[in-house]
Amino acid sequence: MILPLHRWLLTIIVVCVTFTGFTQSGTPVWPESFENANKSTYSFDTIKLSSGSWTVNDALIGHSALDRKNGNKAIRIQHKGFIIMNYDIMDSPNELSLFQGSYGNDAPAVWALYSSIDTGKTWIKYKNNIHTSGKVLSKYIIRISHKKPIRFQIRMISGGRLNIDDISISNCNHVKNNSVVIARAPSKVNLPKSGGSCTCSNDTTPTRDDNMAMGNPSNATTSTTDSNNYLMIKPQYTLSYNNSKGTANWVSWHLSLAWKGSAARCNCFTQDTSLPSGYYKVTTSQYSGTGFNRGHLCPSEDRDSLETDNKATFLMTNMTPQSSVLNQQTWGSFETYCRTLITQGNELYIIAGGYGTGGTSDSGYATSLNSGKINVFAHYWKVVVVLPTGSNDVSRVTNTTRVIAVDMPNTLTVNAHTWDYYRVSVSSLESITGFNFLSNVSSSVQSVIEASADTGPTN
Repeated sequence: MILPLHRWLLTIIVVCVTFTGFTQSGTPVWPESFENANKSTYSFDTIKLSSGSWTVNDALIGHSALDRKNGNKAIRIQHKGFIIMNYDIMDSPNELSLFQGSYGNDAPAVWALYSSIDTGKTWIKYKNNIHTSGKVLSKYIIRISHKKPIRFQIRMISGGRLNIDDISISNCNHVKNNSVVIARAPSKVNLPKSGGSCTCSNDTTPTRDDNMAMGNPSNATTSTTDSNNYLMIKPQYTLSYNNSKGTANWVSWHLSLAWKGSAARCNCFTQDTSLPSGYYKVTTSQYSGTGFNRGHLCPSEDRDSLETDNKATFLMTNMTPQSSVLNQQTWGSFETYCRTLITQGNELYIIAGGYGTGGTSDSGYATSLNSGKINVFAHYWKVVVVLPTGSNDVSRVTNTTRVIAVDMPNTLTVNAHTWDYYRVSVSSLESITGFNFLSNVSSSVQSVIEASADTGPTN
């Protein structure tokens, strides 16, 4: 039997829609929480989520106690897996947000966001790879600049298994209630234009953000052969470890009220057993009798929201030999001032470390501890970027952003001056250390904010 032309066309349309997975019934809802979906294996598949049709590979819907999630479920991605939207957002979204974390006790994951403006034919990577915050599910927000219909994919790059939850796509001019409605074709959706309130990058709710968002000062790597510049990504901070010095080259961390709480100081100084086999692992006893304090780089009080956060600051990879006066007075007072800033509507990105050799303890001058295995720095430095609480932090750093840099001697007379006396320019620290601070900030902005010492308020 020969079918009429209109019935042939209808049949073709139905087959194509079913094959591509673009069919959607009801109203897609954002954020995508994965609560209404089931997928128990890592196999390649196209699945229907509350937000629409997605293609997934090396990914499943996780609901175990080891999955980092809001609610009962989250997507879990492994190896080089990915999740891809099978439809376009039509209304020029300007922000994508999600929650991210590492599954169970897996190593931190590295992933990237890609976008397509030609219905998935070609994909463009958004800026740099993104590192999870490890065992803490933290919010990540990415500014979107394309002004065309757009779709997204999340792609694993390396590391342990990755949990992603509560994906939200927003247009601050239009997004309302984080939901979307079906557009002119089943493979396209629009952001709504009425009702609700905007929750984009002007959101002032404190969040836990990428501890190394401003850049990797020494281009540290996770290669075990790079033993004097070995990258360690922890949920609470990121550091570059120097095996020949027994200390960190630098520690980088984010500070906002989201990191603050009432967890007690644990005083549980502990060897960092996560260092690779063959690396020198400092123990707390190797500071005993030296007269030097076990000086935190990322302070205990910057991580007192949870007991596990506070405990992480007492790992010996976060410790360096500091004179008691420096640690407890001048350096400590600057730490206190930084915490004051976050109570005034700010969030901070902080990088700290030391340079040179030779400092003075309560027992006298020394250049090293434990027969030369632990270097005693001559000076300690810190770089602090101050931003109003918000999102898309790197993109908000401008020529007028406040950046505080200090350079303090590791001596018992450092308290002859208050902390602000030791303010220097970032560029001077770069000349001394050889590091490239704030490397993720545009070079034109860097040249301005790194050129001169801070002169802002000190209390």
